[in-house]
Amino acid sequence: MGHFESVDVGDRFQVKRIVVKPANNCPAEAHAPRRALDRRARHRRGNGAETVRIVHENESIYIPIGTVHRLANPGKIPLELIEVQTGSYLGEDDIIRLEDVYQRK
Repeated sequence: MGHFESVDVGDRFQVKRIVVKPANNCPAEAHAPRRALDRRARHRRGNGAETVRIVHENESIYIPIGTVHRLANPGKIPLELIEVQTGSYLGEDDIIRLEDVYQRK
């Protein structure tokens, strides 16, 4: 899939650099108490009828709390994006994975 690193953290925000390998997806997931803003990706959102949007360089997407979402890299080079998370809790253990080809819990 790729990897991520935290590049800045405050009391109510976290900034991550995420890299998604070509032709790979991130798992479909939701987060309970936080929000995220993602840049440059193919973005799927929704529980039933999905909305798919191609996001280009210098564009952003706002993901409301609890919204199911997935990022994909349909391209041929690594996708690099900046994710800004805000909220009262920013731990990784709030992730609700709905579909994960990597079999993580």
